[in-house]
Amino acid sequence: MNRRLPVAVLAVALTTTLLAACGSSGDAKSGASSTSAAAAAGFPRTVKHAAGTAEIKAQPKRVVVLDSGELDDVTLLGIKPVGAVSPHMKTNGGFPAYLKDKVEGTKDVGPMNEPNLELIASLKPDLILSSKVRHAKVYDQLNAIAPTVLAETTGFPWKENLALYAQALGKEDEAKKALADYEARAGKLGEAIKAKNNGTMPTASVVRFVAGPTRLYGKSSYSGVVLKDVGLARPASQDVDKNIIEISAEQIGQADADLLFVTTADDPTKTKENEVQQTAVWQGLNAVKNAKVSTVPDETWMSGIGVQAADAMLGDIAKAAGVDAPK
Repeated sequence: MNRRLPVAVLAVALTTTLLAACGSSGDAKSGASSTSAAAAAGFPRTVKHAAGTAEIKAQPKRVVVLDSGELDDVTLLGIKPVGAVSPHMKTNGGFPAYLKDKVEGTKDVGPMNEPNLELIASLKPDLILSSKVRHAKVYDQLNAIAPTVLAETTGFPWKENLALYAQALGKEDEAKKALADYEARAGKLGEAIKAKNNGTMPTASVVRFVAGPTRLYGKSSYSGVVLKDVGLARPASQDVDKNIIEISAEQIGQADADLLFVTTADDPTKTKENEVQQTAVWQGLNAVKNAKVSTVPDETWMSGIGVQAADAMLGDIAKAAGVDAPK
């Protein structure tokens, strides 16, 4: 069922916005102080995004995020969202475990594919973040509730998306520093792995078991970007400018690499995981024979799509490669 925001709810949201904009007859000094603080933070400001422009009057304090990458980004920047959705392929529901301490009290406004617009409006957000690929169809309804900033898509352009959201939040400097620090850690990890392997970088493969064809992940994916930041080589099947490569159980040989990272996006009984891992081809993979298969969290390697999840990935990569995690 398509959730549409009732006209009455839209009217309330718009009226609240207009009243807030008009202000009150309170203390003039207080109003001047607020205006001065907003100006110092660089507000009001206009943010161009994939669906148009957003006019943001003051630095946002009540933020709603409608995808897991946006959740990673805003919590990275020190903001606890008032509303968010959980990863759409997380079988056991709930927000990501790696962000548990940063989302206490955040309302779940999902499901992701059909966010609860009435609940979002009731939270009185002053900014909504998502992407066109997720929520272009309800952009007008979201934008009627609060200024809404949409990236074009998710996954591969995660660093650009962070910069966009940081602009909307007035947190550009914090975002640049966090990203630079992460990239330095990734580079340091790559150097350690290369030194351990006598100057040669091992190959790394990423396999995800889902309810459907098994997936490999190429260079144009979130995990592919992180592996590139570390400097790991990719097997030929994944050394391509693609996000996902779907394969059958018989084609699992394409996953062969020195290091093999495996995630499961759903209940394993709904995927081809058991079938694939019982084949002679799987058993013959170098990573399998050399005990270099690492089962890693889907919520960081696939759904995280941000600096904090990428940092968790660096820890997994370090462990798999037998080196210390970067600090």
